[in-house]
Amino acid sequence: MPVNVIQGVLIPFLGTSLGAACVFFIKRKISDKLKKAMSGFASGVMVAAAFFSLILPALEQSKDLGKIAFVPATVGFLIGMLFLLILDTIIPHMHQDSVEEGPKVGLKKTTKLVLAVTLHNLPEGMAVGIVYAGWLYGKDEISLMSALALSIGIALQNFPEGAIVSMPLRAEGMKKSKTFAYGILSGAVEPIGAVLMIFAAGVFLPVLPYLLAFAAGAMFYVVVEELIPEMAEGSHTNVGTVCFALGFATMMVLDVGLG
Repeated sequence: MPVNVIQGVLIPFLGTSLGAACVFFIKRKISDKLKKAMSGFASGVMVAAAFFSLILPALEQSKDLGKIAFVPATVGFLIGMLFLLILDTIIPHMHQDSVEEGPKVGLKKTTKLVLAVTLHNLPEGMAVGIVYAGWLYGKDEISLMSALALSIGIALQNFPEGAIVSMPLRAEGMKKSKTFAYGILSGAVEPIGAVLMIFAAGVFLPVLPYLLAFAAGAMFYVVVEELIPEMAEGSHTNVGTVCFALGFATMMVLDVGLG
């Protein structure tokens, strides 16, 4: 596997790790306003990444189908949503805010919190792997720079996610080193998922548009099911909305500017 591909699939993991490292520099508890800002920014980046880096290339690769060129993107998108819905149902996990409800975070709750963020990170790793696979296998609609833009964009939105998983655990008294380790663990699924998708795409190259849209659908599920409700509940919702716009604009600039 080329070095630039290895670097690309590791960039999002680096973003999660840096976010988890916030436990060494920030107070024990993240304010509600900052949580809203983080969730909003992450949502904006993921929506823009799903559209510009995944759905548009999927549509472009299917243009030879004429009036039914929408079929691969539509089918892949819906299957991706369904896939995350099934995982969301069968994998025991909890929302980030729930970790602060009890007086003490036990191992079970900690595990569920890490699983929740891991579930968020899975489609992002898949997305990076699929886009790099498209470039590796010579798809003209996908350039190395556009794949890099997606990696950087996801790394940016992974930074707040890394903090969101580690800071609540720190607030409940867990050691900094341990919360940092849990944050890293939650992001480890991304490079693994990316590499698996790269190899899988080699086998399923004819259905690459479906795979691109599949990753987009999975990312949209995370945004709609988890991130947007988190930023829209309670007070400071306008902060989340503004940060959503900033995240979307940031990812759009990255994709168009680098791609």
